[in-house]
Amino acid sequence: MKDRSKLTTEQRNPRSRGIDEKSALEIVDVICAEDALIAPAVAKEHKHVAAAADVVADCLGGGGRLFYVGAGTSGRLGVLDASECPPTFGTPPSMVQGIIAGGRRALVRSIEGAEDRAEDGAGAIDAKGVTARDVVVGIATCGLTPFVLGALRRARKLRARTVFITCSAEVAGRPGVDIVINPVVGPEVVTGSTRMKAGTATKLVLNAITTTAMIRLGKVYDNLMVDLTATNEKLRDRSERIVMELAGVGCRKARRLLAEAGGEVKVALVMRFRGVSLTRAARILKQADRSLRKAIEGKPSG
Repeated sequence: MKDRSKLTTEQRNPRSRGIDEKSALEIVDVICAEDALIAPAVAKEHKHVAAAADVVADCLGGGGRLFYVGAGTSGRLGVLDASECPPTFGTPPSMVQGIIAGGRRALVRSIEGAEDRAEDGAGAIDAKGVTARDVVVGIATCGLTPFVLGALRRARKLRARTVFITCSAEVAGRPGVDIVINPVVGPEVVTGSTRMKAGTATKLVLNAITTTAMIRLGKVYDNLMVDLTATNEKLRDRSERIVMELAGVGCRKARRLLAEAGGEVKVALVMRFRGVSLTRAARILKQADRSLRKAIEGKPSG
């Protein structure tokens, strides 16, 4: 598509015309009114988001990896979501990774020209050693970013599963990927500033994909993050409260259980519920595919 003015993300928003003449309160009211359109747009894509989460869960469960690929805001959001998986779900850093055009420097400084080379996107996929076991999620709110499209094409050739997230309906069918997620949030308050509504929609989609996938992989019990990595005081406190609530014990007992379990919430709970040693609890968890529910209820894996 040569005429980018036809893209939803590049069109002018009639509801924000004359915004430069408004007061701060009026400007914020316009922004808030536009932001209210985001969640419904994402909700309309719920079947595609769920399908993507299933693909991610299947790939990660089979020993594969998830790669987000993007440029600018889209790339930073992918890196952000990837970086939040280890502390939240106890995943190794290699399991979910973000690839941003321009590399690490682009995380803190705009390198806009980095997105224009499709071959760089393909090269980034090769550098990560992507295989058919992996899933690659390309993020391009405008739908035309060469770096992202090049990465997706290369991933397809390698037989990896592919997902495309865009906020432009005009190009949603172009990449030829397995799943397209297309929340159309409409033109931005400031024309073309996709760090706003499109960026927020992207964050919601990424949250839903990884959270759903991790729940399916047994990293959440009820609605508690039982696979968290307690790397700071806040998360250590959360670990204790989770053990207290699920095991029905006091703070001192919870701390003792966690100490005996090497800080692992799941192991501590299996020890408590099954009345077994650390070694036995770890073995039970492994046999239950690390699912706490299966482990404490004595259900076989599979």
